[in-house]
Amino acid sequence: MTEQNPWITKSTETKYNNPWIRLDESQVINPAGNDGIYGVVHFKNRAMAIIPLDEENNTWIVGQFRYTTKTYEWEVIEGGVPEGEDLLEGAQRELEEEAGLIASEWELIIDGCQLSNSVSDEIGYAYIARGLTITETNPEETEQLQIRKLPFDELATMVMNGEIKDLLSVASVLKVKALLEMKLI
Repeated sequence: MTEQNPWITKSTETKYNNPWIRLDESQVINPAGNDGIYGVVHFKNRAMAIIPLDEENNTWIVGQFRYTTKTYEWEVIEGGVPEGEDLLEGAQRELEEEAGLIASEWELIIDGCQLSNSVSDEIGYAYIARGLTITETNPEETEQLQIRKLPFDELATMVMNGEIKDLLSVASVLKVKALLEMKLI
């Protein structure tokens, strides 16, 4: 089996466009040689997760109602970093906006994971933030957040129990858990 692209794109048309996403529909020839369509959701922001850790390995998470799933969810600190904005600067902005924290030490732990590559091109990143200073939160107008400080081990248990459902949160927490267990951080 070859790793070459078996899809042939005949044409692409934008069906929907807003400040956050664009939906493109392509007329294609599929890998079996038949005509078909393929829809791709293009994200205009890169997904960013931040796990702040203090000296005792406590962390902060945020709770909010998610419009898309119609459920209240707990997640790690997350946000979108627009194309063109530096990833670290975006992570720093999100940590301060959502949790009211400023960090002096940053470590990239997830570098470009694909969050739902069958229908979207959304890419996710995650940092560990340390050397924390508390400041004021400044959430966006679309965010009504509840902030919770807890031991990192408790957050990892929440992930293992299925209480945290956001995939970038789950991946970030499991990566930090593994790094801590292997004493790499």
